[in-house]
Amino acid sequence: MSGPWLRQADEDCVVLTLHVQPNARHTEFAGLHGEAMKLRLAAPPVDGKANTALCAFLAQFCEVPRSAVSLLSGESSRAKRVRIEGVDDEVLRRLRRLG
Repeated sequence: MSGPWLRQADEDCVVLTLHVQPNARHTEFAGLHGEAMKLRLAAPPVDGKANTALCAFLAQFCEVPRSAVSLLSGESSRAKRVRIEGVDDEVLRRLRRLG
């Protein structure tokens, strides 16, 4: 693994530790933030919009259905843990390159 922010939970499942910055200009990965990966989100942190945008972005990045992405912790916090199922080797390599 590339660091504590990316943990392989199963053969095709990963758990990401993220530091989310809402209200950014663009949604993008922004490098390491302590032991988490910083992720800038264009969505505002109101009415769960940031969490919805986060899960949608991660599903698209990992090429999995939106239903394969679940928020484990941090619903109302910038520090979040997200589980992604159905991750193949190529996506795992892309995630590792981020950190």
